[in-house]
Amino acid sequence: MPKSKSIYICSECGFESAKWYGKCPGCGEWNTMNEEFKEAVKHTASVLRPGESGRLKAAPILINEINTDDEQRYHTGLKELDRVLGGGIVKGSLVLLGGDPGIGKSTILLQVCQELGKTLKILYVSGEESKRQLKLRATRLGVNSDHLYILTETDVEYIIEAIRSEKPDLVIIDSIQTMSLGDLSSSPGSITQVRECTNAFMRTAKSLDIPILVVGHVNKDGAIAGPKVLEHIVDAVLYFEGDRQMSYRILRAVKNRYGSTNEIGVFEMAENGLREVENPSMMLLSGRPKNVSGTCVACVMEGTRPILAEVQGLATSSGFGNPRRMSTGFDYNRMSLLLAVLEKRAGYFFSNLDAYLNVVGGLRLDEPAADLAVAMALVSSLKDVPVSENALAFGEIGLAGEIRSVNHAQARVNEASRLGFQRCVLPYHNLKSLSDSGRLGLELIGVKSVREAFEALAK
Repeated sequence: MPKSKSIYICSECGFESAKWYGKCPGCGEWNTMNEEFKEAVKHTASVLRPGESGRLKAAPILINEINTDDEQRYHTGLKELDRVLGGGIVKGSLVLLGGDPGIGKSTILLQVCQELGKTLKILYVSGEESKRQLKLRATRLGVNSDHLYILTETDVEYIIEAIRSEKPDLVIIDSIQTMSLGDLSSSPGSITQVRECTNAFMRTAKSLDIPILVVGHVNKDGAIAGPKVLEHIVDAVLYFEGDRQMSYRILRAVKNRYGSTNEIGVFEMAENGLREVENPSMMLLSGRPKNVSGTCVACVMEGTRPILAEVQGLATSSGFGNPRRMSTGFDYNRMSLLLAVLEKRAGYFFSNLDAYLNVVGGLRLDEPAADLAVAMALVSSLKDVPVSENALAFGEIGLAGEIRSVNHAQARVNEASRLGFQRCVLPYHNLKSLSDSGRLGLELIGVKSVREAFEALAK
């Protein structure tokens, strides 16, 4: 019997090598090279390919001859989820949903089953829970659809045969790390198993035109457990973000072939499942302290939606030789850059002080337009002068201390006016592009430097 061949695959990036390395040559991580046997990988594609005996070869076709008039999206009943997906679930798509354990992945999928189960036949495949456990959880969430079928199985070949025979309109796999192919000798959850199982489900979804939603666990770094190639196989990658100790959850699209990757959905975990938060700005600003220094409201764009978030800064005397810097919800390096600009260009000295920054509500601000609000929160704490509670700020700060213009200024201003703010500090160059509509009672103050901005906000 010939000796089975093995390769070493990095669990972080999927780098393959014929020999073991302590440090992965691909991503530089230590102790991530795992041995995998590839004796039967070449057979899986032919075994799982539908109609293998009489399969017709695909012929090239002109793009203008392809008809897309019958494109259909399934609306999940959750507007926030539909927004992130780009309008709903596309037929024949493969969607990967990731997140920390207990964040609400299985909960939101069962809630989707309740809505879509009114008109569609749904197959829910669970490799982690028994049928009784699923029934108990569905009862707690109020899911009692007459078209929801449960299958507790981990063998991918058996699952695909069940999909072909039952012909459901939607399939949910919970989770991909528990699935396995019998021809592969590696254990479930390994790099080879996860990749080949995902490939098998992808071929099934495309050939039968059935959308498949796949749940994926995450590793300690928050990425989908498995090689990066897993994210390249699927059509959309959604991440659930948020602290399990808090009730709010943020659903973000990292990849989406059928919509924008900038949209987010906001949910609140309640006793009977996830509840949509249609006004996340109001949620993020609830409980904001009044007449307290070190806090400022920022306006950022998440896709087409403007969101107001509270930024808190704290500058205090350091008890160590080297002052501490800590940032939550904002890039640490960007914070260090802003502190350097404030000290060099504006004369606000933080060199001998500890500086802490926090974005309330678990939201992460990645847009440069949040620079001005972050700087104002830090300066407010340094001077112990409160920022006006009816004011907000947005704008990008350059290395020369100037306030640079940002995109979607009109949408940000309209959102501030809708929520009752009375003063908005923004880049001076954005003033000329704004109209008077949608901002009744809102005073716009254009600024060119950080000092001008703080003077306008501290009135």
